[in-house]
This record gives sequence, structure tokens and C-alpha cells, in this order.
Amino acid sequence: MKAGPVVRSLLVIALVLVVQVSLLDLVTVGGAHPDAMMVLAAAGGYWAGPERGARFGFVVGLAVDLLLPTPFGLTALVGCLVGYLTGAATTSLVRSSWWLPPVVLAAATAAGISGYAVVGTVLGQSDLVGAYLPAALVVVVPAAVVLALPELRLVRWALPAPDPSAAAGSTVASR
Repeated sequence: MKAGPVVRSLLVIALVLVVQVSLLDLVTVGGAHPDAMMVLAAAGGYWAGPERGARFGFVVGLAVDLLLPTPFGLTALVGCLVGYLTGAATTSLVRSSWWLPPVVLAAATAAGISGYAVVGTVLGQSDLVGAYLPAALVVVVPAAVVLALPELRLVRWALPAPDPSAAAGSTVASR
């Protein structure tokens, strides 16, 4: 991967993390707040596909893990899974509708928040499913719909479209 996309990706991740910590964490309803970083991981998978989306989601989650008191790597694991699964689920979609990205990213974010709660519970964070999850879903899903298009635009800037000729050349060379 060239240095340009890496630098742009890190800039986008840092920008969204600053917005998350300085603004969105202050908007709480029932103890839950919007999660722009989970939307960002899903947007990476939606735009870049499963493999690049998994890498992007992992870095997004790693950045969040630096600030959370939960087990280190939990958000990175969930971000990686969200990026991969969003990319895998949407590779064959025709993306001509303006409403498709908000719906897909909201659903992926809801799945990511649910997955975070379940994996966190397995790792000993007992309060995530019972107290946290219902309020989080009520807050996160509408916020993801609002954040989807701006964050997708940032991801499109950060990660250039995959070059189909490069992918085709690598499979021919490996045969």
C-alpha cells in the first residue's frame, strides 16, 4: 500500500476520533452515545471491500482501544469483524441508491455494537448486555444514519478505489 492512502486513513481516523471524544461522547441518552468510530469501520468495509475493510476497521478499533478502559483489543477485534463482514455482505450490491449506504452502515453499526457487548460479556464486562445494549442501540442506529454519508465521503477520500487490473494481475501471476 502506498504512503498516501495510509496517511489519509490515519488523518480520517484521527479526525473522527477527535469528533467522537470531544462532541459525540457528550451527547448521552440513557447512558449511551453515538458511535462514529463503529460507523467509520463499517464505512471502510462498505467502500473498500472485505480485506481492506477489515484492516481499516482494525486500525479504527485500535485507536478507540487506546482510550477505553475495556480489555485492550476488544474494539479492534469488533472493528475488524465489522469492516470485513460489511465488505463481504455488500460486494455484490448495486450501489446506485442514495439511501443504501445509511441503511447498510446503520445495520452494520448495530451489529457491531451488539457484537461488542457480547464479546465484552464473554471477556468479563458483565454490564454491557443488560444495561448498555438496549440504550446503545436506540441511540447508535439513528446517529449512524446521520453520520453514514459524511463518513463514507471521508473513507472514499482516504482509501482509493481498488484497482481491478492490479487484482486481476495478481491472480494471473499467482497461477
